[in-house]
Amino acid sequence: MKGRKTLNKTSKNNFITMGGLLLVYVIVLILKEGGITTNLINGQLVPICAYMLMAISLNLTVGILGELSLGHAGFMSVGAFGGVLIGTLMQEVSDSKTLCLLVAVIGGGLLAALAGFLIGIPVLRLRGDYLAIVTLAFGQIIKSIVNILYVGLDADGLHVGFIEKPEILEDGKMIINGAMGATGIRKISTFTFAFVVLMLCLIVIYNLIQSRTGRAIMALRDNRIAAESVGINVTKYKLLVFAISAAMAGMAGTVFAFNYSTVTPTKFDFNTSILILVFVVLGGLGSMRGSLIAAALLTLLPELLREFSDYRMLVYAVVLILVMLGTNNAKIRNLVAAFISDIKSMFGGKKTKKEEKTNG
Repeated sequence: MKGRKTLNKTSKNNFITMGGLLLVYVIVLILKEGGITTNLINGQLVPICAYMLMAISLNLTVGILGELSLGHAGFMSVGAFGGVLIGTLMQEVSDSKTLCLLVAVIGGGLLAALAGFLIGIPVLRLRGDYLAIVTLAFGQIIKSIVNILYVGLDADGLHVGFIEKPEILEDGKMIINGAMGATGIRKISTFTFAFVVLMLCLIVIYNLIQSRTGRAIMALRDNRIAAESVGINVTKYKLLVFAISAAMAGMAGTVFAFNYSTVTPTKFDFNTSILILVFVVLGGLGSMRGSLIAAALLTLLPELLREFSDYRMLVYAVVLILVMLGTNNAKIRNLVAAFISDIKSMFGGKKTKKEEKTNG
């Protein structure tokens, strides 16, 4: 009976998160259609969705599996450039933007999942700092490969070259142009499409966590030795989480890339991996709702501070430090818990013994 109540409470919290996300989408869409939001905000809607997806996908690895990964931007890069290549080829045979973007997102996700699986086979036997260092190296390897990769398209088909640019016909075009990245991209990503991808991935994550597989994954996180003693296959579940997380990062990369006309490899460097990790840590390990909120706020904050061009990154850093200190302060957490319980009581909700003790 107790287990059922816990499950119902978890499901309720998940529905609240998804319902809140849907409500925010509707409000933003109304404001956008009404011309209330600025061009600056409108231009950030797709990247915000992409970073939110990156945050929950990394939280699956760091918060649910309990393994630190510092190469998540590498999977985003695979999805971005792989998706651009697939999407460009699709545009040659179809005029439907939605179909081209859908195929590109699926293709980018599969390529990233494949990369995650191949990387995961040798490295997931490692744990802790060693795994973090190897994933960091993987991200740098992907960036270096894209820097020397040239892919062109003409009437004779695809032409691929490393270090040296391949020769293409006059009517052809370069899709991936080495260090210049992917150029001439048709900007077909939309806020609605990005939101739908985000919601679908969030549903997949919630269902995975509450499934038998999810419980086995969390058992590995909590006590690896005990999990192995009852027959849980460590490598199998680690590879599964790594592949799913990589696939979602690849899908986010594709959505992100099709929001710009040019995407360079430097956009997916070590700093991006750290930024995504900050979203996860700030929002709370294992908390998808927290990751979504942190990703949205920290992506939007630098843009809102652009008028303070000389000090915006300083202000951004100070805010980040203060929030980190606040979330790790027991008194502040108790105040927030008391505030939330008071709001619940205003709407007829019952306080738990823990909340009453906090208020007392």
